[in-house]
Amino acid sequence: MSPNAKIEAAALLLQRIQDEFSPASFASSLGAEDMVLTDLIAKHAPAIGIFSLDTGRLNPETYDLLARAQETYGQTVTFRVFYPQTEDIQRYVDSNGINAFYQSVEFRKSCCSVRKVEPLKRALAGQAAWITGMRRQQAVTRANMEIQEFDEAHSLQKFNPLAEWTINEVWEYIHANAVPYNALHDQHYPSIGCAPCTRSIALGEDVRAGRWWWEDEAGRECGLHVKK
Repeated sequence: MSPNAKIEAAALLLQRIQDEFSPASFASSLGAEDMVLTDLIAKHAPAIGIFSLDTGRLNPETYDLLARAQETYGQTVTFRVFYPQTEDIQRYVDSNGINAFYQSVEFRKSCCSVRKVEPLKRALAGQAAWITGMRRQQAVTRANMEIQEFDEAHSLQKFNPLAEWTINEVWEYIHANAVPYNALHDQHYPSIGCAPCTRSIALGEDVRAGRWWWEDEAGRECGLHVKK
């Protein structure tokens, strides 16, 4: 499928989601793929809501992008930001330490659960569908995902409109449409999460090599997209 055909297919899918799965929300981590979808939603399916999860430990560049995205698209689409429960953060830090996620996979996943998974549940409450910017080429854990699938964890439909896109197609769209993006991408950060758990990568490394680099590749997910 050509790049233009993929763009058209994504736009048509978003329109179908808007019409058939209302209310629907797009979960944006503000990565390059998510900014492409933000632009497509604003142009083709503005009734789809957009939300981000502020874990409390994001990079300054990510907050800058959130502000720019709201300025650029805020008149067309609805942006919401969800935060962790203060009590949960307090309990985790008191019990384990501020940077316990470096000590074990268990502690890291517990941190992700408090800062991401629980807020996501609140964000998706009452929704008929949610949309992600995931691509199959991003990680071994995503190689077989479908464009549409049922999310058992949240009991709703889940859509991955960019599943078949390549990273080059993502960036071609961004440049062709003047889409705002995270400044860290220009510093060799292809995948951006929380600041302590994200680093730049060397030429030739896997695009997810900068995420939880101290762990085994097969388990590098935060829990938002792990199937039961």
